[in-house]
Amino acid sequence: MGLLAKIFGKKNVAERKGEPDMVVVPEDNEKMDWAIEKAVLTLWYFEASLKNPLPHQDYFSVKVMIIDGDKGEHIWLTDPHFDDEGNLFGTVGNAPVNVHSVKLNQKIGIKRELISDWMIIEDGRLIGGYTIRAIRDNIPDKDKMAFDQQINLYIDEGVDHFKTNLETPEGAILSLEKAYNYKDINAAMDCKDFFEEATTMLSGMDMDINKAIIAETAELLKLSFIKNIEENGFPDFSAIQNAFPERKKIDETHWVITEVCWHPDGGKSVQQLNTYKSPKGWVVLGPNGPKA
Repeated sequence: MGLLAKIFGKKNVAERKGEPDMVVVPEDNEKMDWAIEKAVLTLWYFEASLKNPLPHQDYFSVKVMIIDGDKGEHIWLTDPHFDDEGNLFGTVGNAPVNVHSVKLNQKIGIKRELISDWMIIEDGRLIGGYTIRAIRDNIPDKDKMAFDQQINLYIDEGVDHFKTNLETPEGAILSLEKAYNYKDINAAMDCKDFFEEATTMLSGMDMDINKAIIAETAELLKLSFIKNIEENGFPDFSAIQNAFPERKKIDETHWVITEVCWHPDGGKSVQQLNTYKSPKGWVVLGPNGPKA
């Protein structure tokens, strides 16, 4: 029995002769769902890197859903490339277990909407590979090192490449940090919603509140935000690399995002940020966000 079979039990692992065991992760696994969504949201970085690879990027692979009748299986493709319409082509990189429409080393083409993950190896470090991370997260801590050694990859939180806009909570955080880097107070405030920040802050207090009180509090929060920057300067994120390993849903419009910041000296810091889906898009709230 292989290492992963010992960890998960044989019913969750397909053993393949001459290849690593394939872990079967339940379809309703929340971490796996987030992994696939994250891969789709950051696919643009993989495509850009594949088109113009840098010297430290020495491996590219894409994971896709292969459908065979009423069965489906996620398969890694090696030697990937895209055509002008965005369709993906590559070589089947691992022997399928549940589907029989493709086989190992077969060259295939597939629609981009069936992509479920991507990975790049950068200086021996895994970038992307979100479903691999989801599998690893289910492994007991004492066995993680053995897992890493088996797949021969350096796995940390990685570096995530969400687009810097207000379309995602992570993009809103990156937009705020970009505004800080450019020392643009107006752009920074565009990434905020002081009225919602005041609403969530006051809702936790034992007092009667109305729109006038919320509006007054929002103005105070705005003035405090500006004053803090005037007195202490803009935070500098220019040399920071970011990873966003976790989202925590409070409700449909409020999410708490875990951000890992990699610093130039090799250190890292971790923070949790409250985000809100406003009419203009996702924005970043203050520390006193809504509670679960």
